[in-house]
Amino acid sequence: MTEANGTHEEFIRALYSLNQTMKSLFERGDVSLLTEMNAEIKELYRIQHGSADPVMKALDVECGVIYGNFDMIIAVLRTTEEGDIDRGAQTALNKFLHNIDEAVVNIAAALGLV
Repeated sequence: MTEANGTHEEFIRALYSLNQTMKSLFERGDVSLLTEMNAEIKELYRIQHGSADPVMKALDVECGVIYGNFDMIIAVLRTTEEGDIDRGAQTALNKFLHNIDEAVVNIAAALGLV
């Protein structure tokens, strides 16, 4: 990967923030953290899609995994009755969160952070 520039550093900070929120979500199971995740994912999207940088463009597939899986989390949560998450919904949510976590690790590796 190329030497970090301002866009890369901003993206890395947002990615780190998302990773920390996900860590807290996995540890505490506090679904209110999804609001924070949403803001962080929007920030990643803003940085990545607002850049002509080839590094940001190279991350498009893994970023797409993050964006798409978070959209699916929201879709599943909207189908739950009064916020009650049944076993099937929980399994789906866990899978989507796992996919996001894996994409974050893959991006960090691509950026030479791990």
